[in-house]
Amino acid sequence: MKTNTKRTTIYLDSQLHRALRIKAAETERSMSELVKEAIKLSLAEDSIDLTAFDERKREPSLAFEDVLKKLRKNGKI
Repeated sequence: MKTNTKRTTIYLDSQLHRALRIKAAETERSMSELVKEAIKLSLAEDSIDLTAFDERKREPSLAFEDVLKKLRKNGKI
């Protein structure tokens, strides 16, 4: 049976590699599984962010300078 996976090489600094190796041993999972999970979580977060940006794209923009002026006027800064 063919799998739809690709092999890749990643480079980690030695401390990160050691931490990953220890976590893999402690969780009885492979380093590959842990890396795949981290990538999936990161991509899911990106997807959530993009959805939020899309939902808010119709909101008016506020100039940073105007926000600062309002904060000063209200005694917040």
